[in-house]
Amino acid sequence: MTTAHPNDVHAAWLPPEAFRPVGSRHTLVHGDGTLVETVLGELAEATARHGGTARRTSPTGDPPAGDDRPAPAVPDLVLALTTAGPLPAAVPAELRGPFEAGTAGPLGAEGFALARRDGVTMVLAERPAGLLYGLFHLVRLGESAFGADLPVERHRPAMRRRMVDHWDNVDVHPVMGQVERGYAGGSIFWRAGEARGDLARVRAYGRLLAACGVNAVAVNNVNVHATEAHLLTDRLGDVAAIADVLRPYGIRVHLSVNFASPVALGGLSTADPLDGDVREWWAKVTRQVYETIPDFGGYLVKADSEGQPGPFAYGRDHADGANLLADALTPFGGVVHWRCFVYNHRQDWRDRSTDRARAAYDHFAPLDGRFRDNVILQVKHGPIDFQPREPVSPVLAAMPRTRLAVEFQATQEYTGQQRHVCYLGPYWSEVLGFAPWGAGRPTVAAVAAGVGEDGLDGGLVAVSNVGDDAYWTGHPLAQANLYAFGRLAWAPELDPVAILDEWIDLTFVPSATGDPERLRRTLHELMDDSWRTYERYTAPLGVGFMVRPADHYGPDVDGYEYTPWGTYHFADRDGVGVDRTRATGTGFTGQYPPPWSDRYESLADCPDELLLFFHHVPYGHVLRGGSTVIQHIYDTHFAGAERVAELRRSWAEIATAGLVDPALHDRVTERLDEQLRSAEEWRDQINTYFFRKSGVPDAHGRPIHP
Repeated sequence: MTTAHPNDVHAAWLPPEAFRPVGSRHTLVHGDGTLVETVLGELAEATARHGGTARRTSPTGDPPAGDDRPAPAVPDLVLALTTAGPLPAAVPAELRGPFEAGTAGPLGAEGFALARRDGVTMVLAERPAGLLYGLFHLVRLGESAFGADLPVERHRPAMRRRMVDHWDNVDVHPVMGQVERGYAGGSIFWRAGEARGDLARVRAYGRLLAACGVNAVAVNNVNVHATEAHLLTDRLGDVAAIADVLRPYGIRVHLSVNFASPVALGGLSTADPLDGDVREWWAKVTRQVYETIPDFGGYLVKADSEGQPGPFAYGRDHADGANLLADALTPFGGVVHWRCFVYNHRQDWRDRSTDRARAAYDHFAPLDGRFRDNVILQVKHGPIDFQPREPVSPVLAAMPRTRLAVEFQATQEYTGQQRHVCYLGPYWSEVLGFAPWGAGRPTVAAVAAGVGEDGLDGGLVAVSNVGDDAYWTGHPLAQANLYAFGRLAWAPELDPVAILDEWIDLTFVPSATGDPERLRRTLHELMDDSWRTYERYTAPLGVGFMVRPADHYGPDVDGYEYTPWGTYHFADRDGVGVDRTRATGTGFTGQYPPPWSDRYESLADCPDELLLFFHHVPYGHVLRGGSTVIQHIYDTHFAGAERVAELRRSWAEIATAGLVDPALHDRVTERLDEQLRSAEEWRDQINTYFFRKSGVPDAHGRPIHP
């Protein structure tokens, strides 16, 4: 096969130049299967461009068709399946023996081993997916994979399921458009009610996902509208076409489904999950899905949330609803991802005892142990809604007998909408490293990976930030968020700064850049601390929602304050923040196990960065750093806007040096101009709002609009 490189789209982290170290070698591939063909296709293209050769072992010793160039007797690079017969002679005996005998330790369905001996670099895998991931790992390593001898390294993904959810609509939604919360153009799958005919872009996308470690994609919005519901039945062929294109990169397709499909599509009078006809309908439809897409991944469901239908209409609970679909999927090895984003979006803002943060725990924690083994509860990493700063959701510590997946939002709904630089790797890394039961106990990453006696793995999920924009993500630097998600899903312990370094060196290949060190320094300057910079000039101390309703872009401090959505900050003349304590508030702190239940409860011990999430405090409350709350608000908003101005100047200097493509430079410049304008607007509106509320002036006398 040949790889897809649409000429109207940026190459992201797989530019042809990144393949030079691999493509200039003489490579031998051992094994067969669809994914091995993908590996051969990648190598054939790279070697044709960069002067190497790519051959596959065969019973006759013949080279693969189309590559008759002379090659040395001993290759530079070997990629071999240990399960495909005797390994090539180029693999040293001390490696070949243990792997052929099965005593080297399991690599699993997607793992691989990497080593270098006597001038030969080797990637060994038990399954074809391992060879594919091993190849992309070599691309990341570049020339360092072909230098000195390397001891055997074993690489296995921490998460079995590493999934990207697309909130893409088949029909253009009158409010949300083609992609709900999409900031990079239209859908790569759908256009104006139809499937896109040319899937070359989808193939290129699958290649990018595989290169960072993603192995599953949901291709339509969790808010399943009328047209999208038909993807399950009479429009299933559109889904199958996408699956065919993504399959060569080891990516399984999942589908968001309408819980009320038996009524909407099947003509039944009910969607009651305990009704026999309903169960039979789902079993029949699911069987047809697998007859069409044998490696189909499963269903994704948003039920009884924000107007979506669910089991509540029939007096049933979420376990009843999820188990209905799980039973239909069980014969085929499929899973159902059931989202835990369930809350009352019609609450009374006057009632301070009602707390949206409590909702997911209140709904799901009592159901622990009642879900089928192939149900995965998909839990937003925080208890509200992907805010710039939230505590970790207590659900992740409350359901030890249930598979839990952690959901991140790569699309920057509340973090600048891909108009602002906001590298989310550090935030996600903090979440994954959080230990709900205290230091030395399992982390969120361990919960998602199923580490422990039960091994109930759920994996990681990210809401996609990709569209049909020429740069994939609108803002070229936002590509780093999708890349970082894939890498953290594979290895949660990775340093997000090191991941960013990988992305920089792949996307802006050093050998193709005039001054790679200067470019790398500038990109790190822009991106390393960009999440915290965004937090500084937007919502302080974990207070959350202060955005304009509906579009969620730009400041509107009271935009949601008197609405039914339950996202309040309760600022008044005396103070700000939400009292979520057990003693005097909503009791939310009690949903956490010790020690965090006590630490969040305590005004003295609560981390400053989450203070206003858990406590309503006076403006004069003194933070640990010695500043008052009101002065902290002023200082961070001034500092955040000033930092954006500095970054804009640093990026402008890159143009003078000619270190990046002019079109890319112009796109980033345009986005930085907007980020600076927006940061200054945030600064002025937030500072003015709190000055007018508190009456306390800025200690440094900086301009605030009274």
